[in-house]
Amino acid sequence: MYKKSIIVSLILVYLVIVAGAVVRMTGSGMGCPDWPKCFGYIIPPTDASELQWKAEKSFEKGQVIIVEETLRVAKTDFTTADTFNPQNWNGYDKHDYAIFNPWHTWIEYINRLCGALAGIAFLVILVAAIFKERNRKRILLSLLAVFMIGFQGWIGATVVYSVLSPIRITIHMVIALLIVALLIYMLYEASNLKNRFIFSKSFKTGMLVAIVLTLIQIVLGTQVRQYIDEQVDLVGYSAKSLWLENPEASFYLHRSFSVIVFLLNAWLFYKNRKSVLGHKSFNWVVVLISIEILTGILMYYLDFPFLTQPLHLVIASVLFGIQFYILLTAFKENTKPAVAAAH
Repeated sequence: MYKKSIIVSLILVYLVIVAGAVVRMTGSGMGCPDWPKCFGYIIPPTDASELQWKAEKSFEKGQVIIVEETLRVAKTDFTTADTFNPQNWNGYDKHDYAIFNPWHTWIEYINRLCGALAGIAFLVILVAAIFKERNRKRILLSLLAVFMIGFQGWIGATVVYSVLSPIRITIHMVIALLIVALLIYMLYEASNLKNRFIFSKSFKTGMLVAIVLTLIQIVLGTQVRQYIDEQVDLVGYSAKSLWLENPEASFYLHRSFSVIVFLLNAWLFYKNRKSVLGHKSFNWVVVLISIEILTGILMYYLDFPFLTQPLHLVIASVLFGIQFYILLTAFKENTKPAVAAAH
């Protein structure tokens, strides 16, 4: 149950990353302007009329309406009279964003729903660790995982309250990757795998550098994405050819950095094959980096074909996870005599 719940949690975290990428691509980050509910509802509205004031309509405490392009929050449970009474409503004090777009709302809602399901799965891990595993280390790791997913939820709320602050979006993404790394470590620790790998100090060091570079690339990518969002606000979605017409330095740094990432991982692939270190998962690293480069080329030269943006981010996060797993195995020295080529 413990291992299965970790696997389910890892899948759900990646689903959250996928959903978050779609949210970013469609500009749906403010689809739900409040948190944790959406316009004060557990299940969000589907039509703008549901957020309009109406006479003789019942409202519950916390439900939201839009009045004169501002959000109003019901103070208590009540039924409206024939005229609007502002004393029944509080203003929303987190921000002044008050736009309803049903598509954006439901895209963001699905993202939050995936996050909530992941949170439940993390609690299952903790329960399994306490009552099934009864292992102190696994209990502590499970507690850390629950804390991190809760902290991630709080960061998600601050992203909304800040009306999509770029710095907070980047922090949100980095924490998601740290959660992925923690789950992979927990799964690796619980699997008790026999070491099938030959230890190589140079390979281990190279993997450390490679995973740090991947993390830096993802952070740089979020900065490029922020610049694109700003361009979308200026020229609109239809003018895709103008989004990167005069890019900032972060774009060139991100693009140049990809060459370093590719060359280092190519050397690690060669090292793994030549020294027969046994890291078969590295084949996926090569495939994913190739797709990353391809999607980057398509976005720049073919004006952001459909789904290339979320695919670019999701593949980067999967790449990070696989590299972290390889890093764990690279740190474990084989007790068998090392072959000469391993050094």
